[in-house]
Formats: sequence, C-alpha cells, structure tokens
Amino acid sequence: MAVQSQRGKPSLVLLHGWGLNHAVWQHLIPLLADDYQLLTPDLPGFGLNQQCPTPYTLSAVAALVANDIPPQSLVLGWSLGGLIATQLALEHPEKVKALALVASSPCFLAKAGWPGMDERVLSQFAGALSKDLALTVERFLAIQALGSETARQDIKALKQAVLSLPLPSSEALAGGLQLLADGDLRPRLTELQMPLAYCFGRLDSLVPVAMLDTLSQICPAAEVTLLPKASHAPFISHQAEFMQWLRQWAAQASSGCS
Repeated sequence: MAVQSQRGKPSLVLLHGWGLNHAVWQHLIPLLADDYQLLTPDLPGFGLNQQCPTPYTLSAVAALVANDIPPQSLVLGWSLGGLIATQLALEHPEKVKALALVASSPCFLAKAGWPGMDERVLSQFAGALSKDLALTVERFLAIQALGSETARQDIKALKQAVLSLPLPSSEALAGGLQLLADGDLRPRLTELQMPLAYCFGRLDSLVPVAMLDTLSQICPAAEVTLLPKASHAPFISHQAEFMQWLRQWAAQASSGCS
C-alpha cells in the first residue's frame, strides 16, 4: 500500500517485519509524507497483499517487492523486512539508491562466532503457528518490545497495527519464519554497491548488538547507529531519536535525487 504524495520527491520505501503489516508505520507517515513519495507495501502474504509465492524464498519475495517500487528508491527494512530489503538490493540494485536496515541482521539465527537468536525460539514459534496463529503473533510482538522503557505502550501500538488489517496467511508466517531461520546474507554484503546504514537498539533481544564488531568487519563502509535505550522497535519506542536518525540518513541518501 502506498501513501500518495507529489511527484518530484525522493521515493522512500518502508518494509515491515514478520507478523505485521504496513500499518506499523502509521505514526511515521505524517512526519515523512511532505518530504518523500512514501511507499509502505505489505510483504507478500501479509496485510492486504494476498500474493504468496511458493516456495516462500528470499528471491521470490524480493522480486514481488521490486515490482511495487520505483527505481532509485531509498529502501528501509525493519527486522525481516531488512533481510528482504538486502536481497532486493542484491538482485534488483536498480531499485535501491540507498539501503537502511533497522533492528535487522544478515543472519538472524545464532551460529558459530555469530550472535543471534536461539534456534529454539524460532522452533517454538513454528510449532505454535498451527495451534493459535493470532496468539503466536501476539507473543512475538511482546518479545519485540522487551527491554524498552515503554514496553506496555509498544505492545499496544504493535497489536493495534496488526489487528487493523487481516492477519497474515499461515503460509506467509511459516515462510517468513523459515527465512529468519535459513537466511544468511553475510557472504554477499560485500556485493552491495549502494550506501548502507544500520540502526540498532542496544536492548534488542532478537538482534543482539554483540554482533556489531563482526558486522563492521564484514562491511566496514556501513554506517552504524546504536540507540542506547531502544530495543527491537525503535521507531515506536523511541520515535524522536529514530526520526532524527532516519531524516539524517534519508537527506544524505537522497541528495542528487530529482
């Protein structure tokens, strides 16, 4: 779903995370719509997007997203949306002028020498999907707000965003979890030709900041910002700080856009 704005403005694409939909950006839209052609598409199988590729692969999802956005867009991806945004930049570089990844990892699962999520956490979600889809999503939302000083408010805002639109299809939820479990784009980060910026929350329980040293070694040219009191959803829990970072990134990235 795209928010209409005047022509001639830089295109800014915001990609949501697992279990959610474009409504999660609702509080940011009034702050950005005057300066950018703002696009907030639902990922395949989520929200109002009924397209759901089979199999649900990074390449297939990125290709569908690419169809919905203009060339030379500023692309920001949050959490799973960041993994998809990275694949989009790798396989459809003409679509991405600059890439920003928020609370997102090129490899979400913990591996040798790489901090990440415990495999058991993803396994628990996968097992619960078939039993109670809505409750599974709600529990995931609660985890995303852990560590935030405003956790209760964060969870309420995220739940409202989810419930404002149809729940994701079970196929998309399962497929998205599989992407989080299997996706590993670390070897390909050096292929990215466009500017790359990261924004992390120091209290994030899903994307541990312990990986930052290794990440900086993989892509030393990337700009990394760490919000000291934020967790996994900084655009909700610490909107003022997040917006300051986003505006600075977007202004720098869009210089030269017509």
